[in-house]
Amino acid sequence: MVIPVHDVNPVRRTPWVTYALIAANVLVFLTMPGTAGAVAGGGRLAQLCDLQAFMDHYAAVPRELIHHQLPRLVPTGEVGVGPHGPGCVVAPPAYDKSPALSVFTAMFLHGGSLHLLGNMLFLLIFGNNVEDRMGHIRYFLFYVVCGYAAGYGFALLNDGSGDPLIGASGAIAGVLGAYLVLYPKARVWVLVPFLVFLPLRLPAWLVLGFWFGLQAVYSSGHGVSGGGTVAYAAHVVGFVAGMLLAWPLKPGTPPPPEPPGLLFGRRARPHYSW
Repeated sequence: MVIPVHDVNPVRRTPWVTYALIAANVLVFLTMPGTAGAVAGGGRLAQLCDLQAFMDHYAAVPRELIHHQLPRLVPTGEVGVGPHGPGCVVAPPAYDKSPALSVFTAMFLHGGSLHLLGNMLFLLIFGNNVEDRMGHIRYFLFYVVCGYAAGYGFALLNDGSGDPLIGASGAIAGVLGAYLVLYPKARVWVLVPFLVFLPLRLPAWLVLGFWFGLQAVYSSGHGVSGGGTVAYAAHVVGFVAGMLLAWPLKPGTPPPPEPPGLLFGRRARPHYSW
């Protein structure tokens, strides 16, 4: 997988919504029970029970989205001892969960630091230009709509699943789809792992097309063992939704600068300020 680091596509205005989304995702991650417990050095079982209770409350669950089957018993966040030893205490939920609203809250939850950093990197690189083209308010609505399309699309394909669906990947996939439609010829600096990380400047259609192709292959169950824990189908649905929503804006989109050719090695070192 190539790692994008920068695109050669200047913006006309500050992408405040993109920055706000990144800040919100980071803030939520740092305040999630599992993360806070790990920093404080709490017991692992207590952290797990806390995290399970948090996820059951705020994560999107396909079975709940499609069939509105809310569980009768959920983890309370407390640790107890039963016939088989210590475990998480379960009880009837002390809250009213809205499955539809959980799709929105799930967009700000991440399962680990790498999950968060990967999503925020893609959002930072590609989100600023999409926001610049759409405007702040329309871009935020677009982001949310893509997230909902990805969440419900995945749920329809996995309607019997009770596993929580979390992450901003579906919404960010929509941003990538919009970028591909609006700026297919924009140049993107990427790092390609080949013995060492080789810097290359590639067109966006190649970088994002390759990314989408991988998601489509993985969503079909090929190339991953046991299906993995990544909702690849949500990425595919979000990407397609982003492309369709951005298509009407394509005719009026000014083309980005187009440096000629592909560069690699020492010649590929970007001459821009970070």
